[in-house]
Amino acid sequence: MKKPIDNSKEFKHVLSLIAEAGSSAFQKVNEELVLLYFKVGKLVSEKVSTGTWGESVVEELAAFIQTNYPGLKGFNRRGLYRMKQFYEAYTAREFMLLLQAQIQKTENENVSAMRTQNEKKQTYYRLFA
Repeated sequence: MKKPIDNSKEFKHVLSLIAEAGSSAFQKVNEELVLLYFKVGKLVSEKVSTGTWGESVVEELAAFIQTNYPGLKGFNRRGLYRMKQFYEAYTAREFMLLLQAQIQKTENENVSAMRTQNEKKQTYYRLFA
């Protein structure tokens, strides 16, 4: 009679891989959202500061976003102005350094350290594209 094999160690390892991937995915989504908020804030800030857009245009933008992405939260008038304030609170350089530090922290904590230098450069390039 064969002795049953205890696979619990390997099964736990698979669970840890799943947890790591979930954490990494969550972190990457957050990075992309922060980048999005910064870019939208930049656009709104530039349009408002040059007088191209006023408060009513920002409200129109919020309504336009809601029409095209119903259920998307955070892109109402108040949210757009918060993104503008977020952009204005950081210079582009400060933001890049902040995001770079966050990316490096994530890479040190997750399997994402296997990304190539080219992929890293593309991530930083997108900041100012």
